[in-house]
Order: sequence, then structure tokens, then C-alpha cells
Amino acid sequence: METNLVAQVVELLLVGMGIVFTFLILAVFMTKGKILKKFLPQEEMQTQTINVVLEANVTNTEAAKIAAVIAAVQHHKNLKG
Repeated sequence: METNLVAQVVELLLVGMGIVFTFLILAVFMTKGKILKKFLPQEEMQTQTINVVLEANVTNTEAAKIAAVIAAVQHHKNLKG
């Protein structure tokens, strides 16, 4: 009877570790993949506005002013929650 109990413990241990390992693998792929970007579109918006500033054909001082305004607006949005 003792060996049956040990076998059940080992089986439960392996099943539990398999579930945790599967969850962690899925979490890694979600954070690296496009799935997370659907839930957090803010990161995409920040890169898009930075690209607009970089592609603008303006002088360095005007680009710096535009970048400062964009950064201030994004900071203000982050403070609101």
C-alpha cells in the first residue's frame, strides 16, 4: 500500500509541474508575441508618435519641441491612470 501512495504522489508532482511549466511557456510567448500588444496598445502608440517625429522634415529645434510636447502629453495620460 505504501508504494501505491508514493506512485500517486509522484504522479501528482509531475502533473502539477507540467501544468506550471506549460503556463510559464505560454506566458513567455504571450509577452514576446502580438497577443500582448492587443491588450496594451499604448506601447504601439508611443513608437508610432516617435516615428512621426523622426520622419518629419523639420529642423532639429522644431523636432525637439515636438518630441517634448508628445512626451508631456504621454506623461499626462499615464498620470491619469
